[in-house]
Amino acid sequence: MSHLAQRITALFEQGGSAPRDDARDAFLRLRDELSLGTVRAAEPDDSSPSGWRVNVWVKQGILLGFRFGDLVDMGVAKGRWPFFDKDTLPLKRLDPAAGVRVVPGGSSIREGAYLGPGVICMPPMYINIGAWVGDGTLVDSHALVGSCAQIGRRVHLSAAAQIGGVIEPVGAMPVIVEDDVLVGGNCGVYEGAIVRKRAVLASGTIITGSTPVYDLPNSRIIKPEAGQPLVVPEGAVVVPGARAVTVGVGKEWGLSLATPVIVKYRDERTDARTELERWIR
Repeated sequence: MSHLAQRITALFEQGGSAPRDDARDAFLRLRDELSLGTVRAAEPDDSSPSGWRVNVWVKQGILLGFRFGDLVDMGVAKGRWPFFDKDTLPLKRLDPAAGVRVVPGGSSIREGAYLGPGVICMPPMYINIGAWVGDGTLVDSHALVGSCAQIGRRVHLSAAAQIGGVIEPVGAMPVIVEDDVLVGGNCGVYEGAIVRKRAVLASGTIITGSTPVYDLPNSRIIKPEAGQPLVVPEGAVVVPGARAVTVGVGKEWGLSLATPVIVKYRDERTDARTELERWIR
């Protein structure tokens, strides 16, 4: 563990009694590393059953920033556009050299988020602290990338897609969306679920850490193993589905529950359709 990691862990364990100036300084150092992408809230780890490892100390450090930040006026235009937030959590500073395209229109990116070259941000969208967004990814209008979420390269987060944030508990896996995934409009991925490479989530699909996924091609039901996140397989094409309620009065009433369903795995035809994404870059 690095010196910064040890320092943050010690400060976090002291709770509200931690030295204020020390806690703020440690957080600001962490925020700089997060912004550069040299430190991540979670990172690939081949030795882990999920393929990912949570860096608990990073999430602890982010919480220090919330705990010891002061509420200040962050308004613009001489008070005509008022905002109030912690002074430790300003907007991210970008310039043309970063290679990130932020289209005008009300988007916000917090400092402490990493955006790789070629990322496109369509208005209005929001990326929270601790998030990592890989090269060439598109974050479309009204999309959310929550705190500590890890988004791969060349991902398309379509309009109104919601990628949940998981700061607490600090040991919990954040949401992971790996490379070359297409997340359709109005999708939601929450509770530390992992979406593997090249998967496609059709519009309106909801994935949570505890929702079973019905895999039709392989005649199986995918559920999270004890202590592990739910994992959507590589190349899976997932659509919103429903399963009948078979117990109690639900059966009598003919009720059903929403559930994600894998209808196929990605092939050349699916890839050809997603080639359309290149035209907007």
